[in-house]
Parts: sequence; structure tokens; C-alpha cells
Amino acid sequence: MKKLLSLFFFFHFSCVLFSQSDSVCRLRISLLTCGPGQDLYSIWGHTGIRVIDSSFQTDIVFNYGTFDDSDPLFYIKFTRGIMMYSVTPFSYPQFMEEYQYFKRSVTEQVLQLDCREKITLVKALITNAKEENRYYPYHFYADNCTTRARDILLNNIDSIQFKDIRPQHNSTYRQLIHSYMNNSSQAWNRFAIDVLLGNHLDEIMNNRQAMFLPDYLMKGFDSASHHRAPLVTDTHLLLSDAQPDNSTFFTPVFLFSFILAVMIALTLLDNKTAVKMLAVLDSLFFLFIGLLGLLMLALWLGRVDLVCRNNFNLAWALPTHTIIAFVIARQKKWIKYYFLLTALLSILLLLTWKWIPQELNYSILLIVTILLFRSIVRYRKIKIV
Repeated sequence: MKKLLSLFFFFHFSCVLFSQSDSVCRLRISLLTCGPGQDLYSIWGHTGIRVIDSSFQTDIVFNYGTFDDSDPLFYIKFTRGIMMYSVTPFSYPQFMEEYQYFKRSVTEQVLQLDCREKITLVKALITNAKEENRYYPYHFYADNCTTRARDILLNNIDSIQFKDIRPQHNSTYRQLIHSYMNNSSQAWNRFAIDVLLGNHLDEIMNNRQAMFLPDYLMKGFDSASHHRAPLVTDTHLLLSDAQPDNSTFFTPVFLFSFILAVMIALTLLDNKTAVKMLAVLDSLFFLFIGLLGLLMLALWLGRVDLVCRNNFNLAWALPTHTIIAFVIARQKKWIKYYFLLTALLSILLLLTWKWIPQELNYSILLIVTILLFRSIVRYRKIKIV
């Protein structure tokens, strides 16, 4: 039903634009910036372009963030980075339903444009929303629902001058992404992103590239000038943020600190029960790290984009740990030297931490410390005659 309504409004709006030239200067065009949600896909917010024609009582939001999750190969394509997004026109009430339900904020910035620019922009939006044009390959930071909205606005509005809205001149994509994930409720999402995404996320952005996130696009437009006048004439808070605080103590730092403390305690006890428990814990820990390394390697090799490549986390998440996990207690010479190599790699990683060309999650310091500690203990326990 919603899809039919969207099509109705879209075709009605198209007819109005191209057949009623005396109404186009009554168009009101604004940028909608939606606040973050709780789920991973929504924590950076969203962007829409709203077009109102007061003459014909049409109110349309062009949404560049729609996709079809009914495809049976959706999750395989998602993992490989083959995500086809599209622009879909929604009626304004339709668009707002989700944000009202999840209590996410929506801010509107009304743009000061002349009649020619309004006509040009709306024609471009309608052309872009045609079936043959509406799909695009989604890229996490280079080509997403916000960059698409940014580009169609900047490509069809003349003489926009921006102030630098980057926090610092050397700000990276990862740093801007982190700014949304500083509370404990997002600690695991931040850990997953830092572990799975490679050092392309640590590239320094220019000012336009910084507008790949909704809030930064909003900041850019808020401080922009257009023909020596402010680009934004009015700003309205359409919905306020009323999401609950989901803070938690169970973060990666807590988990890995707990594991390290348990392993130290059991090592100091050094009785039969402690030895058996450590054998199980070591196997599970090395298996987990090895599987994580295999996932990183698969994403590096299997994804069609660059976002998971050049991942320096593979320096500690060795895929070969999956093998050592099953032979961890055997008295073999090669196993002894494997633990020696793991310990040396861990020491090297800790010593060169600040110079690695990728910002690593601080939880990884604990993981590397556990690997170092248990590798030294395991190395010393293997007696080669």
C-alpha cells in the first residue's frame, strides 16, 4: 500500500512540475536530517530531501536509503559489498512514520534558492527517481544515502561556499564515525567496525568528503553561503530525540579484562583443575581469534570494495590460531616455536602501536596482552628433549 501511495504522489508531482510552470516558484525545498537510531545501520542517522508545492498541496521526500532485503541472496551480497540502494519518493507523512515510531529526531533546513534553481533541482530529483536511474551501488562512506543527497544538491545549485566543518584538518573517516559511538551502548559496534574495516577508513578527508554523514552535511549547509547570503533560511526541529539510554557495563574492555584476570588467577593457582581450565580457555580464546582472522581475510579478499582491505588487525588475529587451538596442549617442537612467534609478534605490535597506519580499537591492547601472556606460558610449558 505504501509503495502504491509513493508512486501516486511521485507521478502526480511529476505532472505538476512539467505541466504547471506558474507553480514551480511556490516550491519549498529543504534538507531533512534524521538523528541516530539504536541499530548498527541507523546509528549515523539519515538524510532526505523534502519538496513541497503549496499550489497543489504535494509534500514529497526523496529518500536515497531504500533497498530490497527480500532478495534470497541479500546477506551474501551484503557481506561481499554488493548492495544496491535506490532513491524512492515518499509522501512526507510516510517518511516520518519510522522516526516517530523509534523516537528519532528530524531537523529541517529550508534552502534559499531562486526559481531557476528550484526547477533544475526538482527536475534532477524526478529524473534520478525514474526506474532506470534510481539504483546505485552503496559504499559505506564514499557513496551512500547522504552523499547522494549531497551531490544532487551541490550539482544543481550554483555558487555554494562552505566553511570547513571538519573537527580537525587531518580528520579521518574513522574519527568521524567514532564520534557517534562513544557511549557504552555502542562499544561492541565500534569494536566490530574497528576490527573488520581496514585502513582505508583512516584516510584524511577533505571538507566535502566529511559530509558523508548526515550531521556533517547538516553542519555544512548550516554554515554555507549562496550568492553571498545564507543558504539555509530557517531551521526547524520537526521531531525531538526521545530514545532511552541503553548504557551497559558489558563492553569489550570489560570482557577482555575479565578474561585476562581469570587467566592470570588460574596461572598463579597452578593446580590440576586450573591447568585443565586454562587448556579449555586457551583453546577457546585462540579459536575465537583465529576465526576472527579468517573473517577479516575473507572480507579483504571477497568484498568488491576497498573498505575491508589493508586490515592491520591481521597482525594479531592470525587465521592459523584456528589450528593451534586444537593442539594447544601437545608437546611438539613446532607448537613451541609457534607460541614463540606469536609472543614476538605481540611484543612488536605493542611497541609499534602508535605508528601503525590504522587506528586500532583500544580493546585490542587487552587481546594482544592475553595473546602475549598465554603464548609465553605455553612456550615455557612445552619441554623438548
